[in-house]
Amino acid sequence: MFPYRIVSVTPELPELINRLRDIAYDFWFSWNPAGIEFFRSINPELWREVEHNPVKFLMRVRKEDLERAAQDEDYLALYKRVFDLYDRYMSQETWFAKKYPEHKGDLIAYFSAEFGLHESHPIYSGGLGLLAGDHCKSASDLGLPFIGVGLLYKQGYFHQRINSAGKQEAEYPHLNFYELPITPVNNSDGSQLDVTVELDGRTVFVQVWKVKVGRITVYLLDTDTSKNAPQDRNLTGQLYGGDREYRLSQEIVLGVGGVRALRAMKINPGAWHINEGHAAFLIIERIRELMRYMVSFETAREVVRASTIFTTHTPVPAGHDLFTEELIIKYFNQIVSEMGINIKSLEDLAWDVDRNSFNMTLLALRHAFLANGVSRLHGKVSRRMFQSEYSSLHPEEIPVTSVTNGVHVETWLAVELKELLARYIGKKWFERIAEGEMWEKVDQIPDQELWRVHRQLKEKMISFARLNLKQQRRRNREPVQNILEIDEYLDPDILTIGFARRFATYKRAALLFRTPERLERLLNNNERPVRFVFAGKAHPADTLGQELIKKIYDYSHKPGFRGRIVLLENYDIHLARHLVHGVDVWLNTPRRPMEASGTSGLKASLNGLINVSTLDGWWPEAYDGKNGFVVGSDSTYLNEEVQDQDDCFSLYSVLEDKVIPMYYRREDGFSPEWVRMMKETIKTIAPVFNTGRMVAEYTDRFYIPAINRGKMFAANDNYLGNHAGNFKKLILDYWDQVSFVSVESSGRTKMLAGEEIKITAVVNLGLIYTRSVILEIVYGEAVEGELRNINVVPMALEGEIAENIYRYNGSLTLPQGSYGYTVRVRPDSRDFPHTELPLVTWAPVF
Repeated sequence: MFPYRIVSVTPELPELINRLRDIAYDFWFSWNPAGIEFFRSINPELWREVEHNPVKFLMRVRKEDLERAAQDEDYLALYKRVFDLYDRYMSQETWFAKKYPEHKGDLIAYFSAEFGLHESHPIYSGGLGLLAGDHCKSASDLGLPFIGVGLLYKQGYFHQRINSAGKQEAEYPHLNFYELPITPVNNSDGSQLDVTVELDGRTVFVQVWKVKVGRITVYLLDTDTSKNAPQDRNLTGQLYGGDREYRLSQEIVLGVGGVRALRAMKINPGAWHINEGHAAFLIIERIRELMRYMVSFETAREVVRASTIFTTHTPVPAGHDLFTEELIIKYFNQIVSEMGINIKSLEDLAWDVDRNSFNMTLLALRHAFLANGVSRLHGKVSRRMFQSEYSSLHPEEIPVTSVTNGVHVETWLAVELKELLARYIGKKWFERIAEGEMWEKVDQIPDQELWRVHRQLKEKMISFARLNLKQQRRRNREPVQNILEIDEYLDPDILTIGFARRFATYKRAALLFRTPERLERLLNNNERPVRFVFAGKAHPADTLGQELIKKIYDYSHKPGFRGRIVLLENYDIHLARHLVHGVDVWLNTPRRPMEASGTSGLKASLNGLINVSTLDGWWPEAYDGKNGFVVGSDSTYLNEEVQDQDDCFSLYSVLEDKVIPMYYRREDGFSPEWVRMMKETIKTIAPVFNTGRMVAEYTDRFYIPAINRGKMFAANDNYLGNHAGNFKKLILDYWDQVSFVSVESSGRTKMLAGEEIKITAVVNLGLIYTRSVILEIVYGEAVEGELRNINVVPMALEGEIAENIYRYNGSLTLPQGSYGYTVRVRPDSRDFPHTELPLVTWAPVF
């Protein structure tokens, strides 16, 4: 193919509506109904045709349509209203400005491999990307000084097609970046900004683009430039595509190239948030930067760690990127040479002994000041998963906390429900999303009004589902009667259950089909029938996930199931929006505890859909007995087959005994019980499980502490970083000399409440100073052979009784119950939490 240049040509905008482009290039439109109507009303058919892409819309809209809009008083009123809202949004004082005025100039950088902002910008695959998109929108709402950094994929994530055999086919679109709501970042001379990264001895050029999301910007990196060889132009071709070497190259572009792009734009973040391990190579690049200024390797690690935050999103082993030693040597020899260290030192930053691999999750975890999972249960699971990293610590002390995910309410709440809330709660309800008292006013909405809106949304969903199925069957050249019968599929009067998410095997999309005869009875009950709508993609390399899709497809064509189970194709934001607005029940059946959070159910709950879910992810925190239904229990299973069998039986019991009877206990066309549960769902989920709360929590607990700590460690020529590095090296070198000589306790196996236990410990500290350690009594409830809910009591130094041998005293009074206690010695420094240096020597049995 011969070279050519791309030029985007758009019509000149009439003077009265000449700011249309401002909104077209700002994803603010995506969560504002007036912003969407702003474009749609000019030409509804074209708006659908361009898949709601405002930039593409302006490139294709006819000049006469624009002129007609500019002369339409109703449209001009809408235009004025949109820009009044937009300008007020962009200029008003924000939550962050009020709470943290002293941090106005302290930037937060958020690195993620995918961002799900809108269907017109398909660089996301699932929950991770959608969470990142919602995170950015709430960062804008709250006014954080915040930027995102990601990759711009030429082919994005695949479009899913289901063929006539029920097999998933992956089609990769070829995105024209000049038709997307993005713009290139330019140098002062007008040329497009690029930076370079080194990959296997060659230089790769990386272009930088920017995406506006309200008040914040997301920067996207792209290797598809004529400066690169063909294989390197394709490095940012597909999201989660290619082999391990391709993935490694992408992650170097994201992590190393991302840091270099920010520096080229003179952007110097105060906090660095790694959203899953894909971007963790930014740590190596930041260490390399500091070492160029004659900072030692260990000091650089401490300074980088001080301002780094890491969020892990999966307890599934396949979700953690691993690379062989051979690949690490091949791709990092040059950086190692620049840093003046050996390859072993670099590998040790993230070496996973158990898997004999370089582990990106460990790279992030070992260099994060703060780390978290995305629900309370996931935090607990993550602490257990990383226990080998912190084998000396009590499991409760492993430094992975949790911030439970949320969703961006204004993005996912149906317009019709927004209007209902405005009528009964207040026109500015969206400014008070986190106020639980405000949501109590949902009870004031008349039952018939809420049901009317739900019914309206259900009808829209059914129309959309039928269209999706018809397109699928026409493309597969099915007979005309197979297409016409779709008009009879689904019914707004029939209970409709939705299941839509990635078809990863642990999510158990086919759990219902373990007992197909029981399912068939549910579907064909004359008095209380049920319908199921399925949607979801399986990764092109996930054959088991694709088999699940085929299984459901095959069932959907069997007698007794046909028309009662439907499988929609190409699950994306647009399809998800219809489903989370319009089904009656949201079904969620992950194999506990494999779901980190799961945000699709949150989107459904906002819209009053009833959750039927296993106790996994966010659901254990939200379920209160009145806002949905639980499948299975919180029991621990050692056998997955037994767990699946039990959960399947529980699911059918819940559906047959609770869900279906409640839905069909109707009065005047609907079930009052059902509507009460819809209201309870909205009231309990909306104020807590939203990204406004989530991002505010990250700010208070993570961003501000990381910014402050980063400044402290870098101040005075990295003095604290240097001190912490030296301290850790000293302790590591001599910790093997630490041991207990003796421990004596006045405690007995049976004691009375209020009795004091006196403990004396004698320890040999070797060459480590007493001021560098602390002795502690550790106690907790004795449950199932372990200590839980532990507490610590420091012991006092009595004195040195021989060379390097010291006596410590302490006492303990236990509350009533069954408790265990012991003694330990650990490093102690005011410069970092002890979990950063997880060396603990526990007392032997005494």
